[in-house]
Amino acid sequence: MTNMSPLAAFLPFSILFIAPGISSAQPRAPIAEQIGKAYGLDSFGQVEAIRYTFTIPELKLSRTWVWEPKTDTVSYEGPDKVSYEGPGKEGKRVKVTYKRDELSGQSDAIKNDIDPAFVNDHYVLLFPMHVAWDDWATVTDEGIHEMPISKKSARRVVVKYPPQGGYSSGDTWELYVGKNKRLEEFVYHRAGQGFPSLYIATWERYEKAGPLLFSTDHEGTADGKPLRAFFSNVAVKLTGSDNWINAQSASESIARR
Repeated sequence: MTNMSPLAAFLPFSILFIAPGISSAQPRAPIAEQIGKAYGLDSFGQVEAIRYTFTIPELKLSRTWVWEPKTDTVSYEGPDKVSYEGPGKEGKRVKVTYKRDELSGQSDAIKNDIDPAFVNDHYVLLFPMHVAWDDWATVTDEGIHEMPISKKSARRVVVKYPPQGGYSSGDTWELYVGKNKRLEEFVYHRAGQGFPSLYIATWERYEKAGPLLFSTDHEGTADGKPLRAFFSNVAVKLTGSDNWINAQSASESIARR
């Protein structure tokens, strides 16, 4: 996929899908694929589209997306530029649809604000998949450690991106993984400039939509200040169907089987 302009400095998640210039797979512990499978990796080929709204209450920020992975087509509704100066400063609301392999022909708003915001929000929602997908990242299994928020024990898995290529070269993610291979908490270390340099948050409120599992609530601190990111309106459309499957509580989904 196409390399793009740098992401706005305040976004907490900022890794490009494919790191340009990185051609060889990096060392990866078996748990990388196990995490992906726990979230529906083996069934991802059935997915025609994913819909979601990403919200950060502290910033009064809300963006709605539909991603069609087979064609890498994005539909977006929200502000036409990223701003953290408060309500009314973020630009006019727009609705756009574009293909990510045709970014060079898109408007500056799409290239410089909307698509980088898509990458940010997409990674928040689907990072467990990217642990399995992103074979240019190093994944190490560091055994059982104390989690930073709950102080309970979980397996720590460290995902480190290479020092060049992508939006945030050299970023490190410490994932705290439960026995069911679901993420419970994580610590994000930014290698370059920008806020946050350190983000610690939960992975909770698990919901299932079709074959995919999502954590829809992340509450914690960014450089010591409260920051919560959550998803609503999550749904999946499967190949061959025009109907959206709305996400529901993962425990409720299991009970209905």
